[in-house]
Amino acid sequence: MTDGAVAGVDLPRLRELNSLTIVRALRDHPPSTVTELSQRTGLSRPAVDLIAQNLVADGWATVIEAGTSSAVGRPARRYQFRSTAGYVLGVDVGVHKVLALVADLNGEVLHSHRASVAADADPQARLAALDEAIEECLTATKKKPADVWAVTIGVTGPVDSSGRTSLFTPLPGWDQVDLPAHLAGRFSCPIIVENDCKLAALAERWKGAASDASDVIYVLAGMRIGAGLILDGVLRRGYGGAAGEIGALPEVRWLAAPSHLENCPGVPASVSPDDAAAWVFEAARHGDRAAKTAVSRYVKDLAVGAAALVLALDPQVVIYGGGFSRSADLVLAPLTAELQRLCLRVPEVRASTLGADSVALGAIRLALNELDNRLFSTTLSSPAAPTVR
Repeated sequence: MTDGAVAGVDLPRLRELNSLTIVRALRDHPPSTVTELSQRTGLSRPAVDLIAQNLVADGWATVIEAGTSSAVGRPARRYQFRSTAGYVLGVDVGVHKVLALVADLNGEVLHSHRASVAADADPQARLAALDEAIEECLTATKKKPADVWAVTIGVTGPVDSSGRTSLFTPLPGWDQVDLPAHLAGRFSCPIIVENDCKLAALAERWKGAASDASDVIYVLAGMRIGAGLILDGVLRRGYGGAAGEIGALPEVRWLAAPSHLENCPGVPASVSPDDAAAWVFEAARHGDRAAKTAVSRYVKDLAVGAAALVLALDPQVVIYGGGFSRSADLVLAPLTAELQRLCLRVPEVRASTLGADSVALGAIRLALNELDNRLFSTTLSSPAAPTVR
């Protein structure tokens, strides 16, 4: 019988699995004692005690020393997942801005940076804004690229398996941009590219208005309308990454819906096209008849595509997000009324609670999911040289 094999049992692998079990138990809970970890995992106290000490030595956990107590005996020490073992980056590459967030392994955002970019900027200018936002986040948090364990970039348009928006994107020349290749020279960790609507949906279920739901339709409402889908708690991409792109069908009227706001009579000539919708919503809020009509027509068109998704997927909630979610006070009630007219069963319609940060936060969540998938499906290495890089 060889070392590490007893009666057909792979002991090193068993120890590895037990360590992973303890890491997950620490990751998902407050600081815990050995007894609490033993009860939570089903492992014996001696085994948990030894594993926890090894996790501290390897950098996956820290010890919180017991404070003074009036109870008889020495208070038990507690172990805590070391969330600063590594970091993740989440970036939203939008039409007018690039927003970057850096977070620890618990998803706690440590710093954010927003870089403005022109809507008609060429790929080089947009990539420069991306590099600027990432560099500022790393500099502000005193982190090096090697400290980053996963990067997720959110972009507009469906993303294929190569990380490109080859089917459609409103960003000039962006269908030719290879983001993983652009960042690979700087980061040796996984680099993920995903559609912005899908990431926003993920963020709303993680920290936003859909945190209590497993079946979610997220509608990104702005001058471009899109959707992200979560079914049975899982983000759905579709075979080619185009799930939720129902707006490409002219009959659902999402393509034309923003024109009601852009072409609303009475918008002053001094208001730029980018600010027209905001002006219309504000005017409607103050009773302007033309503005109220424009908003009503916008909502009716928005409801057609939303109803098609509701009828097909029967979600628990519909989240109204994107830039126009700031005007949810004008939209939610009439949108719900339209869905009641069009659908067999009407889900609850809620406004996004994450606003402009939703895509970047979803990118953080997807990066953490990638780490979890790699960590808990392979082996547990020291954070000094993690297998996820």
